[in-house]
Amino acid sequence: MDGVTEGRLLRIFICEGDRRGGLPLAEAVVDALRAAAISGATVLRGVAGYGGSAVLHTTHVLRLCEDLPMVIEAVDTAEKIDAVLPVIQELVGDGLITTQEIDIHMPGSSD
Repeated sequence: MDGVTEGRLLRIFICEGDRRGGLPLAEAVVDALRAAAISGATVLRGVAGYGGSAVLHTTHVLRLCEDLPMVIEAVDTAEKIDAVLPVIQELVGDGLITTQEIDIHMPGSSD
């Protein structure tokens, strides 16, 4: 039976062209999450989206966009996510960051 643990999902909305410290921002964020020993992170590249500026970023063939939306998701305990959040906020600047309480289902674990 699966074991269920309470956790927190960290979701970060950025653009593919964003950079920090000479690195793509997505790479800098993932490096910071790894350094904080966060259990896992995934970077997702969007096909279309817009943010606060309402500028549309899309892969549409007639609009060659090199600044597509990206989402970085990380999952761990609330304590570990809360501890790394100030570092992520500093890196991301004006990007959107959300957190959400979640249930983590671990196959083969028991409560």
